[in-house]
Amino acid sequence: MPKIERINEDIQRALASLITNVKDPRVNQGMLSITGVHTTGDLRYCKVYVSVLGLESEKDLMKGLKSASGYLRRELGARLDLRYTPELIFELDRSIEHGAHISKLINELELSDTEEASDEHDS
Repeated sequence: MPKIERINEDIQRALASLITNVKDPRVNQGMLSITGVHTTGDLRYCKVYVSVLGLESEKDLMKGLKSASGYLRRELGARLDLRYTPELIFELDRSIEHGAHISKLINELELSDTEEASDEHDS
């Protein structure tokens, strides 16, 4: 496995445990999970993809994460032995939400198909 992928996994694991220590209520809305991490080759920047189940306010969440990024970066530097501790850039990952929506649509289609089939048998 290339070094940058290992670093991404280490950062993701560390942030997942660190984010639970953030006291900011804007960050603690719903169930937050880190779905992915992408660090630049020079370790200067790190995009952190977060997904939230039960998101109340996207704007508040992003402001909360931005304000907590200094703390998270400092703690990350203490936990991981990296040449540079990257600047954290948070992005909202909507893939889980999108997947749940697609799944719901498929289930609704399957329900309407079974209802049509039972209507044909009744006539």
